Amino acid sequence: MTELLIQNILNHITLSKKEIDSFCNLFDQKEVQKKHFLLREGQICKFEGFVTKGLFRVYHIDNNGFEQVLYFAQENWWITDIDSFTNETPSQLYIQALEDSEVLLISKKDKELAYDNIPKIEKLFRVMTQKTHISLQRRMIDNLSKNADQRYIDFIEKYPNLFQRLTNVQIAAYLGISHEFLSKIRRKIASK
Repeated sequence: MTELLIQNILNHITLSKKEIDSFCNLFDQKEVQKKHFLLREGQICKFEGFVTKGLFRVYHIDNNGFEQVLYFAQENWWITDIDSFTNETPSQLYIQALEDSEVLLISKKDKELAYDNIPKIEKLFRVMTQKTHISLQRRMIDNLSKNADQRYIDFIEKYPNLFQRLTNVQIAAYLGISHEFLSKIRRKIASK
């Protein structure tokens, strides 16, 4: 289980075997069945998670009852509600397993312990946070400057393996369009 986590860490920073073991021991493994929730709106997010198996969606339900998917998290991706986790406030998000999944969870207390005892861990999370901000900024720019057709094409090109694991409804919720509109886009692309 932790081999994927170790590889992910070493892609960002260099740690000794002792530091890696010490950090990995702070995580708890959790299995989450398909359609079950790791977090629901209104709960305080008490974890940052690293997906070792399966697929999750992180989403919000707007005032009209429509799902807005912020992101999907597959193997080797991190998941959390960073606002709720950091500020210890009720979450506005849901985190749901789309497949039978396994995740390694670290609490805020244990993350702080890692910061104190393994200073390089703070760099790890800083680097990952910067990458997340860059990704979110690019997504916001795309949503503002590209039409739905181009956003759909970009999605399937950027995430071909993820694309195969999702329903059209889930992809539409990520793109911010209706399922029916996505079907029209797919037909238009297929006819070209």
